[in-house]
Amino acid sequence: MMDDMAKPRHDPEYVPAKPASYQIPQTSNGSIYQTGYGVSLFEDIRARRIGDILTINLVENTNAKKVADTDLKKSNESSVSTPTILGLLDPSIFGLNLGSALGSDSTFSGESESTQSNSLSGSITVSVVDVLPNGYLKIRGEKRVRLNQGNEYVRLAGIIRPSDIGPDNSIESTKIADATIMYTGEGALADANKIGWLARFFISAVFPF
Repeated sequence: MMDDMAKPRHDPEYVPAKPASYQIPQTSNGSIYQTGYGVSLFEDIRARRIGDILTINLVENTNAKKVADTDLKKSNESSVSTPTILGLLDPSIFGLNLGSALGSDSTFSGESESTQSNSLSGSITVSVVDVLPNGYLKIRGEKRVRLNQGNEYVRLAGIIRPSDIGPDNSIESTKIADATIMYTGEGALADANKIGWLARFFISAVFPF
């Protein structure tokens, strides 16, 4: 029996919405075609009501790169000439040379580069939780997968246009507005990828060295 602590957990924020109650009439008139069991030949299978489901194809692929190069150089030079005393140019008074010069040179060079790449593919089926006044659909849902060493969760929420839904009742994740896509895990594998609290302290901003 699976340990209760090892079972995938349900997130209450991603619970699917329940459609309006519908009860099929309990009639039996001996006919092949019963009332309430008919399927319209012209009905669109795409999601459009609260409680309908549709498939989201995850095609997330982001790449970001930033390069900065700074080179600063500053040079200053100041001098004071020997004073003229009684019409004579004498560089020294009482054995002291009054001529002076001041110079400074400052150079700074800095270079930085940052690169980030993320990719997520797969699919998840979600449900329609609300229909907005303009006809757009609010969707949300989660997928829970129990693996040998832990649990994996895929959670998704956002707003879509019905016109973007394909004939097979699916839509790409790049067409979701206000999208929230989370891929997380828990268990032995997830714990192995986490940095310890002591190591996190030494690389944090509060550590001055």
